[in-house]
Amino acid sequence: MNALLVDDSRLARTELRHLLRAFPEVTVVGEARHAEEARTLLLELQPDLLFLDIHMPGETGFELLASLDTAPHVIFTTAYDEYALQAFEVNALDYLLKPIQENRLSAALAKARAKLAAPVPAATSPEQEEAPAAPLTEQDQVFVKDGERCWFVRLSDIRLFEISGSYTQIYFDQHRPLIPRTLQHLEQRLDPRVFFRANRQQIINLKWVESIEPWFSNTLKIRLRGGGPEVEVSRQQSARFREMLSL
Repeated sequence: MNALLVDDSRLARTELRHLLRAFPEVTVVGEARHAEEARTLLLELQPDLLFLDIHMPGETGFELLASLDTAPHVIFTTAYDEYALQAFEVNALDYLLKPIQENRLSAALAKARAKLAAPVPAATSPEQEEAPAAPLTEQDQVFVKDGERCWFVRLSDIRLFEISGSYTQIYFDQHRPLIPRTLQHLEQRLDPRVFFRANRQQIINLKWVESIEPWFSNTLKIRLRGGGPEVEVSRQQSARFREMLSL
């Protein structure tokens, strides 16, 4: 496994590199001191595993992940325990508190090995997520079920799809149901002229955009009518957004 270490503390990076020597299957291919440096190295090195600090100058580890369109498996390393839930909401493999204990590091790496060794579901078990059906238009209605509650909702009324753990949350009216679908599956079925993949975690309905403002590192921040979280568009998707919607 090729690993990239991202931490603003040189001492913390050195200590983690020292601990990783006990695991010969792990090769540290690079180190970054902040998010901007990490973005460059992620593109250049394409690591399998990212050891990521949360508190860093400039952007946090969460903000770095939100700006990426694709990312390797992530293990958070931090001195603070209050971000554990948020870490797992972005599908992190593990959450290691500093000073990192070797037994906890070993357990986290076991998760990484299992993930990397697992077969690709689409290639080996296509029945787990069926091939996408015909594309849907914004005037189509879809059936949504969350627990005992059901809705028959027109796609034009849905303003946001957002990852929530292993589910996707749908925003329409005042409702926030969860469905067992991935954003990748939804993106293949939705009309790209109406539904835009803003980042790794969110798809927005362009017709619900209320305001757009420039954000850090030449990205965009979008506010939707009807409420819900502000959407930070990744750098790559911000460029695509400008190109797609410009005259």
